[in-house]
Amino acid sequence: MSVELLRKHGQFLSLSRQSPAHFDTPQAFTLDNGTLVEITAPGIISFTPGTPKGKDIVLSSGVHGNETAPIEICDELVQALLTQQLTACHRVLFLFGNLPAMDLGERFVEENMNRLFSGAHSSGPGLINQERVRAKALEQAVADFYRQGDSLGQSYRCHYDLHTAIRGSKNEKFAVYPFRHGQPWKTTQLQFLYACGVNTFLLSNSPTTTFSYYSSHQFGADAFTVELGKVAPFGQNEMGRFTQVRDTLWALVSQPALILPEYNPDDMLVYKINQIINRTQEDFRLNFPDDAPNFADFPKGYLLAEETGAQYFAEQEGEAIVFPNAKVAIGQRALLTVVPTRI
Repeated sequence: MSVELLRKHGQFLSLSRQSPAHFDTPQAFTLDNGTLVEITAPGIISFTPGTPKGKDIVLSSGVHGNETAPIEICDELVQALLTQQLTACHRVLFLFGNLPAMDLGERFVEENMNRLFSGAHSSGPGLINQERVRAKALEQAVADFYRQGDSLGQSYRCHYDLHTAIRGSKNEKFAVYPFRHGQPWKTTQLQFLYACGVNTFLLSNSPTTTFSYYSSHQFGADAFTVELGKVAPFGQNEMGRFTQVRDTLWALVSQPALILPEYNPDDMLVYKINQIINRTQEDFRLNFPDDAPNFADFPKGYLLAEETGAQYFAEQEGEAIVFPNAKVAIGQRALLTVVPTRI
């Protein structure tokens, strides 16, 4: 019954959320256009064309359950592929991350999933909650997908982990480029994301436990954490604000190659991390308004945050804030500060 519903209506995400038992057993079927569809678990679905053209693409959304715009973008793309409104030219894996958190309209149920990759799910207390179990399953899905691609002679890997931010941003759409371990930053990737409407980039300077870093480090994928705007409930996103990313992702999946303009550094805002500030005390607080947007900048010497035993100041003129969140768990990052750079 689920296969018939999927072919007719393409409602994979709805079925995954409302009737996940449909997908407790892995299943596969082939569309009339020759595309192989494989479902390994609720929220995990891949498409393999009869003759894939070389790219293994991973699109993940909903790693935080209340970040709905990327979920809706990916849901629409999955529906189009299942109903054959669109035909995939490349292999593509869709991962809808935290299904229970989506149902609650919350960032997570028990633990921030985007701090649980690269094996962090099984460290410390181990697999003690559904976010940790799901993070491990998502990792395995990526590993299996890329290894299958190897067996098919696929030559390229990418992973775009799509999010929206807790607060607004001075630069509405931005992307975090995971630490490259000495490998060069790729301007072709910045140009692709610029076509998606992303003009601001943050270069990570160390390993992390985010999903995009996992794919980048473990599999050499071109991977990014992509922030597409501000959190909004399902059905309340202004989808016109996402036309560029929607259209570019559709083209990425369905066209053999994308033709993009040459990289122009003047089009981009590129930042490097200056400080990573962790919350270590219960009384940690940020010393700027709750509505201060990402990339708001401050003068040198400005007190950004404080807690018992520590104060944190802007070290450079124009140092900007990213991902401020005073409510993170003790020991987790509460704030990044960044300064402009070029590549």
